[in-house]
Amino acid sequence: MKEKRNIIIGGAIIGLLAVISVYFGNPQNMGICVACFIRDISGSLSLHSAAVVQYARPEIMGMILGAFIISVFKKEFASRGGSSPFIRFCLGFMIMIGALMFLGCPTRMVLRLAGGDFNAIFGILGFAVGIAIGIVFLNKGFSLKRNYKQTKMEGYILPIINVVLFIMLITSSTLLIFSQEGPGSMHAPAFIALGIGLAVGIICQRTRLCMAGGIRDLILFKDSYLICGFLAMLVAAFIGNLMFGYFNPGFVEQPIAHNDGLWNFLGMVVVGWGSILLGGCPMRQLILAGEGNVDSVVTILGLLVGAAFAHNFKLASSAEGPTSNGQIAIIICFVVLGLISYFSLERSKVKEKGDVKVV
Repeated sequence: MKEKRNIIIGGAIIGLLAVISVYFGNPQNMGICVACFIRDISGSLSLHSAAVVQYARPEIMGMILGAFIISVFKKEFASRGGSSPFIRFCLGFMIMIGALMFLGCPTRMVLRLAGGDFNAIFGILGFAVGIAIGIVFLNKGFSLKRNYKQTKMEGYILPIINVVLFIMLITSSTLLIFSQEGPGSMHAPAFIALGIGLAVGIICQRTRLCMAGGIRDLILFKDSYLICGFLAMLVAAFIGNLMFGYFNPGFVEQPIAHNDGLWNFLGMVVVGWGSILLGGCPMRQLILAGEGNVDSVVTILGLLVGAAFAHNFKLASSAEGPTSNGQIAIIICFVVLGLISYFSLERSKVKEKGDVKVV
């Protein structure tokens, strides 16, 4: 009961922080969005040239560093990796394609609904269907194999990179690109954004908050622990939006969103399915990376490259709706997810070799 209370409080704090970050300058209904913010970082690093979504978001840096700091303090930091790294990279890549079809990660999906964007309902349904598909393969024996202990430096590299990136941001390094208009130009002051990210990282590390894990556990074990955190986030963000006057119910003219229900649904099916195969949603991957999980670092690289690919090849949706290229990409993602899911099933294959059985 105490643990459930903590995750409810933690989820509520994150929901309020998301609304507060909008008050300080972040795009509406996008106070915290892992997919969108990684996409912005990708643009700031010149990996894509979409001028309206280029900014080195301190919230992402803060989440990783918050998880790193608290895990070290609690003696839970452990460098580990080597579990199907290239498959994880590809899954991260496809999750980003799905998220940019919907225009948001699972966290923004909740925040969009809390702001009155009813298009998020199609996203939630798709996300749940994707998770259900992933669970079918989990039950059949899907596995990305075990990971192994790595040197501590393996786990330290990503936090160090994020410290360097933040220094580059606050010193206005010419190596970074900053949007002059559009969502990328809308951001909270750097230190406030970093503080919000640190708080979110610490909360998520202590509570294991994960939207994909929440729905998975509810379906598999009837365990509502993780989902309670996101329900609390939804309620707190809804109250915050009402207080600040940001609540705008409806399907049309929603901030940085489109109202094509089918492709909102299908995009989040990809995100849900991929997240289950990975063992966690994009936000959870950031936290695991901060704790020293190098496999999650590889997944984040997949998200980063996926964002660049999506904008360079016009796969990402816009307020006008999905693109033809994006629709084709989602269909390809379904095929590839199916192949990965099927060929990663563990089967006991026994060969007779003389008197020795090779398993």
